[in-house]
Amino acid sequence: MKLGVKIDVDTLRGTQEGVPRLVELLKKHGAGATFLFSLGPDHTGRALRRMFRPGFFSKVSRTSVLEHYGVRTLLYGTLLPGPDIGLRCKDVMRATRDAGFEVGVHCWDHVRWQDFVAHKDAAWTQHEMELACERFESVFGEIPGTWGAAGWQTNVHAARFEERFAYASDTRGRCPFLPVWNGQAVGCPQVPTTLPTLDELIGLHDDPVQHLLQLSSDGDHVFTAHAELEGGKLAGMFETLLAGWKKRGYELVSTDKIPLGRLPRHEVIYGEVPGRSGTLALQGKEVTP
Repeated sequence: MKLGVKIDVDTLRGTQEGVPRLVELLKKHGAGATFLFSLGPDHTGRALRRMFRPGFFSKVSRTSVLEHYGVRTLLYGTLLPGPDIGLRCKDVMRATRDAGFEVGVHCWDHVRWQDFVAHKDAAWTQHEMELACERFESVFGEIPGTWGAAGWQTNVHAARFEERFAYASDTRGRCPFLPVWNGQAVGCPQVPTTLPTLDELIGLHDDPVQHLLQLSSDGDHVFTAHAELEGGKLAGMFETLLAGWKKRGYELVSTDKIPLGRLPRHEVIYGEVPGRSGTLALQGKEVTP
């Protein structure tokens, strides 16, 4: 059994501090992982407009945003200019790849993508994705092979752009699949996140780690961590998870190592996930070709 570890890197602080910690922690446990980098400006402070979304306050009350992200990060894009993550952190990004981990694209501007992409047109979407891919190539000297959408937010235009990638991980779901949009197969294979994230479980379960281990008791899975959380205050919980998965017989791998085989076609839909505010891109019903 394989368990794919996907690390979403959203902020400057997460890249500078969380990523190196996670690299060492993963190496300690002989674990592979895929690091998906935000490559443009850190505008985390602009995410505060989400306070008007249903469920936002309940999530914030369970996981301290200030504790995990810090005051400075929460001012980027509002009272402080948003630093360019790709320019300032290219050495950290390259070191992650050189340590043997798969690297891919998360987005250009995390807040901008997460808050707006679901309702944007082809021109807007392509511009954001081209900015991110061009920066990735300038950092790593190679074209990216994978994309994992910020906040599990995407649209059909992004799916069409992703046909150049080996696979993408934009959705929450049950197993790898070929995405179908409006009745048409569009995009590359999707390797969805199959398990809840730690921050979705904290405050809702007495022992989030054991709950996750119970959910991942059979078959291949993909778990998404965040450099700002598991690379910070939640590092101890994450290490317990890694040890628990290994004890259960899982091989901890990057998401490109999740077997694809003959993939079913599934609709991509939007819906809610317990413990997270807003709607996310989900693996919908299977579609017969």
